[in-house]
Amino acid sequence: MRLAACVPVIPAHLVSSLEQCGIRTEADLLFSGSTYDIFRRLPPGTTTLRELAEFTAVVAKLASVPGTSVADLMGAYTESDDDNEFLSGLPQLDELLKVATPRRLIEISGDKGSGKTQLLLHLVLQHLVQRPQSGVLWIDTTGDFSAVRAGEILELFGIPDASTALERLQVSLAFEVDTVHEVLEDLRVSLTNPPPEVQIRGIVVDTVTSLFSPILSPVSSQGHAIMTGFMRQLRAFAQTFSITVFVRRVDPLMFHYRSAAQQVVNNSAAFTPFVPGSTSNNPNIRKPALGPSFTFLTDATLWVVLCRDDSDPHKTDGGGNESTKHVAQLYRSKVTTSKVLCSFKIQQGILLVCEEA
Repeated sequence: MRLAACVPVIPAHLVSSLEQCGIRTEADLLFSGSTYDIFRRLPPGTTTLRELAEFTAVVAKLASVPGTSVADLMGAYTESDDDNEFLSGLPQLDELLKVATPRRLIEISGDKGSGKTQLLLHLVLQHLVQRPQSGVLWIDTTGDFSAVRAGEILELFGIPDASTALERLQVSLAFEVDTVHEVLEDLRVSLTNPPPEVQIRGIVVDTVTSLFSPILSPVSSQGHAIMTGFMRQLRAFAQTFSITVFVRRVDPLMFHYRSAAQQVVNNSAAFTPFVPGSTSNNPNIRKPALGPSFTFLTDATLWVVLCRDDSDPHKTDGGGNESTKHVAQLYRSKVTTSKVLCSFKIQQGILLVCEEA
């Protein structure tokens, strides 16, 4: 901030004298020396030492961000936020999903075929069915989203009029980062003047891997800067509009970047958290893709793996309905206890309690 912008709160002749001494901004006034040192540099008779100290305090106050008490911050998380959580209906899994509350950015990660998208779709549909006033934006970056499949899963819920939930599920195709920015900007405009009936409560980006893997490079930081800026925009959305944002990461084989090196969806590269029963050939030498910095751009990472059975990971219930067993681990969390595991099974796209758990 230029000191000239503080006139007439600060006398114009004092600002002019300070500028002649090379003190033109609030940073110069506050950090270029003590008040006494600056006073000695001013022309005689410009002001008194006491007045200069008072004016300096005024400038510091004008340049400071207003403080906020912890009580006010906690009050911002109203009870209505609890009504907008994304839960599965499975008690053990929902303990992990307590991190998926409004204003948070959650990463769903794991190997390809581990059940990440099915988990997300189940959470989204459950949320829409249970909360008739909520809507969700699903940003499809691969073109794999199937509205038909979503409708079939809703029918399996066995809830009357569950199909109306699809009317509140907005799906946008976006194969490039710039297109996603346009989608989010349109959403921002609509949320500024929210519709009276339906309010967007969740955003799913499926997947972030396809957006950023082509622009990441071991010889340039531009791709990482773009990725970081994008994730910060998602976080701003989550916090400003009380939205839960999920991102998914996927397949390691599509990445060539291996330097020392997120309710967004993210693929895995070379270090998977150890989960008993994982189908990975070597589950202890896998790590999240998109470089090590991505993990610190989200509030929590939920790792999902497909577990193998002694005989076959695919079982049937006797009626020909195939099911698979999965384990979810809250691998990293800024807001709650991490390293927590739970198992579940997926049958026809529906999440069910795992009897062996």
